[in-house]
Amino acid sequence: MDTLFHFVDASLYATLIEMKDNDEYDILDMKTYAEIYKELRECVDLCHRDGVIKDEVARNPEKYIMLDEGFVPMLKQFQKDGVKTFLLTNSYWEYTKVAMNYLYHRVNADPEVKDKNEWADLFDVIIVGSCKPAFLVDPNLNLFRVNPDNGSLLNTDGLYDIEALGEDRAQKFLDCGKIFQGGNWEHLTTMLEIEAGEEILYVGDHLYSDVLRSKRTLGWRSAFIIPELPEEMDTFYKQQPIQKKIVKLRKLRDELSTLGDTIRNKEDVDDPIVCAKLLKLSEDDEKVKNVLTALAQEYHSAFHPIWGQMFQAGYQDSRLAYHVQNYACLYTSKATNLGLTSTSRSFRTSGEMLPHDKLMKDESTSFE
Repeated sequence: MDTLFHFVDASLYATLIEMKDNDEYDILDMKTYAEIYKELRECVDLCHRDGVIKDEVARNPEKYIMLDEGFVPMLKQFQKDGVKTFLLTNSYWEYTKVAMNYLYHRVNADPEVKDKNEWADLFDVIIVGSCKPAFLVDPNLNLFRVNPDNGSLLNTDGLYDIEALGEDRAQKFLDCGKIFQGGNWEHLTTMLEIEAGEEILYVGDHLYSDVLRSKRTLGWRSAFIIPELPEEMDTFYKQQPIQKKIVKLRKLRDELSTLGDTIRNKEDVDDPIVCAKLLKLSEDDEKVKNVLTALAQEYHSAFHPIWGQMFQAGYQDSRLAYHVQNYACLYTSKATNLGLTSTSRSFRTSGEMLPHDKLMKDESTSFE
């Protein structure tokens, strides 16, 4: 699960599998687990397409949309500093208008206030119904201009329209309206007058349709939003005593293994006394292993009783951690954290180390 949307799939699928395993419905007995999941995905996708989910959110945004006090001040500061901003969403205009008005006004405003769409002044370009990830890879998608008053669409010739406007073509094109539907990355970069992907910092919360595609295909700088991060870090901080014990015990097992190798290489393994030493080492290692297993389970369960840490699977990086490390230039818990730094701030990567680098850095390592 790499996005909050998948919690719906996982919850429904688990419920259906439990019903099938308990023989509660005959119709489920006739389907395989794969067929159940396929039909579940089709049903959830249909709910997204026909608007039944977003219609409910639009009726009661206070219940479903979390406000962030730093949202508007951050965008206003970006504007003041001359930073261009764009909104790129798969949601269509009707829902985008509701959600953004609520975030801007912090209340479910009156229709007269909503119709002004004051929030739109915070962005240089707004693209709804973008069909990501296709937006990031398909150069043949058409761009439509949205009439914010009634949501109607006007055909454009995209890049041809912009090029035909001559000098200051991008600004002239946006002066006719900066709210669009569809299109592709070429339209966006042309309207923003961007020449290289590295000039864009794209902030998204979907690992595959936002971060992987924009980074790997277009070379955009990417910032991945992970809402669960504060809770993960808080648990990590509280569990540090256990984590330190685990590190010490794992190091102790390494030392026991090293000692065993030394005995086997320098002494006669057929000697009963040497055999007794090795047996004692094996027994000690087993005892340490048992203690370590219990501590590791306690540490694992502190984050989640089943899944454990988000960024680790056992003692290795999880699949999520792998993709974050390789494709996200930045990652944080919420987009407005970017407003806590100045727009002239540079973020630099920390040095990465391979296992042999870590071994050499360890003060207890002997090179004799």
